[in-house]
Parts: sequence; C-alpha cells; structure tokens
Amino acid sequence: MIQIGVDLGGTKIEAAALDAGGGYVARQRTGTPDAYEAMIDVICGLVTDIEAQTGRKGSVGVGMPGSVSPSTGVIRNANTVWLNGRSFREDLGQALQRPVRVANDANCLALSEAVDGAAVGARVAFAVILGTGCGGGVVVDGRLVEGANGVGGEWGHLPLPWATAAEYPGPACWCGRQGCLETWVSGSGLRRDFHEQTGLTLTGEEIIAAARVGEPAAAAALDRYLDRLARGLAMVCDIIDPDVFVFGGGLSNVAELYDRLPSLIAPHVFSDRWKARLAPARWGDASGVRGAARLWGQSAWSAHEPA
Repeated sequence: MIQIGVDLGGTKIEAAALDAGGGYVARQRTGTPDAYEAMIDVICGLVTDIEAQTGRKGSVGVGMPGSVSPSTGVIRNANTVWLNGRSFREDLGQALQRPVRVANDANCLALSEAVDGAAVGARVAFAVILGTGCGGGVVVDGRLVEGANGVGGEWGHLPLPWATAAEYPGPACWCGRQGCLETWVSGSGLRRDFHEQTGLTLTGEEIIAAARVGEPAAAAALDRYLDRLARGLAMVCDIIDPDVFVFGGGLSNVAELYDRLPSLIAPHVFSDRWKARLAPARWGDASGVRGAARLWGQSAWSAHEPA
C-alpha cells in the first residue's frame, strides 16, 4: 500500500503518494476551491487520480490549517474559516470510504522533517512556518506532540514576549486577540510593520532586498523582525528546549534567519549557555504533503486520530 498525503493550502491543494522508502510515486496539484463541499470533491478526485495512476490503493493523511477538537471532532482555529465547525475528517473519510488522519499543517512539516529531513536524529524538534501566518509543530523522539487538547506547538497565538511599550497591545489578530506572535513574525507582519513605519507597501521579498543594499527603513524593519522572532523562539526554548528549529514558509529562504538569530535568541534564554541548530526544511514547501502522508506511519500515531 502507498501512503497518500494531501496538503490543503489557502490557494492550492497538493496530493502526493510515497513509497515505503519515502520516494515519490505520484504527485498532483490543483487550486483550492472556496467552498467546503467542493473541497471534499477535489480531494477525492486527487486521491482517485493518484490511485488510478499507480494502480495501488493508499492510506490518506491530510495537513490543513487549524486542528481537530478532541472534544467535538470538528475543525477549529483554521484561518480558512469555512473549515471551522465542520466534521472534516469524518466527511472526507466517508467520501473516500476509508479512515483518514488529519493534522495541522505545521505538525506535518515537523513530522516530515523529523522522519527524513533537516531534523533527523533530533531528540526535540520544533518546526516553524513563517508565511502568511505563523505556525508551529513539535516532534519528540520521532512522535508528534499534539497535547491533551490538540494545540501543541501553537506558538503563533501566544503574545509577543518582552513587548515594549510601542509594541503593546499590538495589532488585532484574526483569532480575536491582539499582539499575537503571528501578527509580528509572519510575512504579513513584516509587511504591515514596514508600511506603518514608512507608508510604503512592499512585498516581504522587496523589503529584504532593500535591507541588503542598506536602505535604512528596510534595514530597520528587518532588524525589528529578527528581534521579535528571536524573542518568540527564546520563549519556546524556555518551555521545550529544542535541539533543532526547522523553518518552512516563504521567509524560511531568508539567509539572515540562520546567520543572525542565534546571537539574538541566546540573551533571552534562561540558561548559562544556549545552542541549537537552525535549518531550513529539507523538503521545502513539499514538507507539508510529505508529513501528511507520514501520518500513517507508526511514529506519527496520535490519540486524536482514528485507528
């Protein structure tokens, strides 16, 4: 049997089948519809196409925004808001006529990289998605840690630590609170901060490119961004003390993260010395779909998913 993973993104849905060694057997990608029932149909179509292409039936795991509530079984906390309140796992399983495992997309990144990526061999790995939003996932000894309430790793909705007066109470977050880390260290947060300081609207790539050639406002924005990200990561160090941080999302390609963050993190960690490895995801934006496929591996078992 092959392992089929589905990565449910805001603009695209990707499906991939892996063989026992982690090699790709098939891959498919299409746009994400803007309605729940249409999304179920699209996923079923991708799985059907892959199984027809390979001539093999597969297990199905899905990485998605938000998470499954252990108490109700429905999706909550998804920024793709029409998923919230839906029995997605059960509905998709019924449509595919097989059990389906579902996990947060950052958890899938963490699992993928722990199995055969940048976090191989790590005792404690923390995966960070820095894109439109800000996600996190925890793997300990090769196993996802989702926690009793299924929110393990959700650091993006903690407040920015050691906030200055100018940073408090912080921007409004889509979750209903203010000052969440997601509003500061996501790509959207970088763009917003730069716009508020300059009145200019640039992409994250443009801000970083300008900073690298010494444009003062862009360089200051990048400095603020790295300082805030370092504070957020130091808080994670004080709770679970990862030996590796793996970065995904658009900002994971920014070299300054790996060059400058260690010296910015260390002063905030409650320790006489601190070191950890910081690395981009080996599988890049494919880590989500690979981790979703790996949800059916023995090391991925979660009490919140069906047997």
